[in-house]
Amino acid sequence: MRRAGPVIATLVAVGLSGCTVGPDFLRPAPPDVEGYTAEPLPAQTASADVGGGAAQKFITGQDIPGQWWELFHSKPLTDLVGEALRANPDLAAAHAALRQARENLYAQEGTQYPEVDANPSIARERTSKVATGGAEKFTLFNATVSVSYVLDVFGGIRRQIESLEAQAENQRFELEAAYLTVTTNVVTAAIQEASLRAQIAATRDIIKAESEQLSVLQQQFGLGGVAKSDVLQQEATLRQAQATLPPLQKQLAQIRNQLSALAGRFPSQDRGDRFELADLKLPEDLPVSLPSKLVDQRPDVRAAEATMHSASAQIGVARANQLPQFTLSADFGAEATQLSSLATPGTAAWTVAAALAQPLFDAGQRRHLKRAAVAAFDQANAQYQSTVLTAFQNVADTLRALESDADALKAQLEAERSAANSLEIAREQFKVGAISYPSLLNAQETYLRVRIDLVQAQAARYADTAALFQALGGGWWNRSDVAADNSGKRRTHN
Repeated sequence: MRRAGPVIATLVAVGLSGCTVGPDFLRPAPPDVEGYTAEPLPAQTASADVGGGAAQKFITGQDIPGQWWELFHSKPLTDLVGEALRANPDLAAAHAALRQARENLYAQEGTQYPEVDANPSIARERTSKVATGGAEKFTLFNATVSVSYVLDVFGGIRRQIESLEAQAENQRFELEAAYLTVTTNVVTAAIQEASLRAQIAATRDIIKAESEQLSVLQQQFGLGGVAKSDVLQQEATLRQAQATLPPLQKQLAQIRNQLSALAGRFPSQDRGDRFELADLKLPEDLPVSLPSKLVDQRPDVRAAEATMHSASAQIGVARANQLPQFTLSADFGAEATQLSSLATPGTAAWTVAAALAQPLFDAGQRRHLKRAAVAAFDQANAQYQSTVLTAFQNVADTLRALESDADALKAQLEAERSAANSLEIAREQFKVGAISYPSLLNAQETYLRVRIDLVQAQAARYADTAALFQALGGGWWNRSDVAADNSGKRRTHN
């Protein structure tokens, strides 16, 4: 046994200091671009004298707060986002996936060390008369410790661990992406609810005005001042306005159900909180991250990068499987016919063995598996490039949308005011007989349309502002509510 010691030590040292075959992963360089859009952004957007009409400034290089939704200054919104972060089942699933990936990693890390097993046994035996000249029964006690160790000479185990580390990193950023998706969905659903409530309020105002106009026409028809056709046209206009109300109410109910689900509640558990556009403040200073930082900030890009890293490590695993595999094993123990005699001299037994397995013929299996690993890396690389392009497109689209939203709201406000003035004048002119009823009807329909369009233009500015924070990564690196198992640090496991 003393002679085996140096041999074991030498083989272990070889296993620990062996080379690592396969490519070493290098993080892709950020895209060599200076901006997101072909044309420079304006210093600030247009403004309009209406709720949600403040001018917004684009501030290059400004960091993104972790709780960016608080910039809307709505306590109900902040509370609802907090509730969703605590109770949303999609987040719970993402947390569990991260824990699973890390436990798989920890399990694989254990393969770097020798495996030691205790093998006590007891057997009742009867010897053959032929072998011993007479039958004899006895009990055999055996206590053995087995040690086996796979020498990672070419780094296959280390590459597998590297691959699992990258997979755990992927799940970490999938969790961050889930956080960003849930928070953005809550904010945009709340904005949509506020928009629908404003549209419903506007529609009810219009229905009220149309009903009053119908009463006037009916009185005039009774006095012979207007034709029956004018009354019927007004009734049709009123019914048409009334018909637009149920779809809006249906959408509002569905949005309320969506918000309940995002917060981990059933639709029947709606708490009755309301979101109004007037209660939301439009963030005026908008961060625009440097293009070189976007790839570090976007969780989907980081997740795609981790997938590429894992695929790169799998090339090393496949290459190592083509090379010789070394295994060291040893057994040490004792056997005796009496339990009390196991520790006495002469009962000890031991074996030490080293094995080498070199693939000689496998019909090209390992060669093709390596080629498949290379192809998987190429696929992951292409998917990463696609994810980066999509990320930059998201930011560019949102920046242009914000600029366009401001211009649209300004124009829509002017159109609404013009339509309101035109309708008021038309009503006065109709009363004195200066215009026909079709002219009044046209003014009414125009005002109905621009009133709803104005509300939608207001909501678009809030929604696209939320979309910008999402497109830039959501500030997860600054978040103060990071869950314990998302810190990236290994904890003590039972």
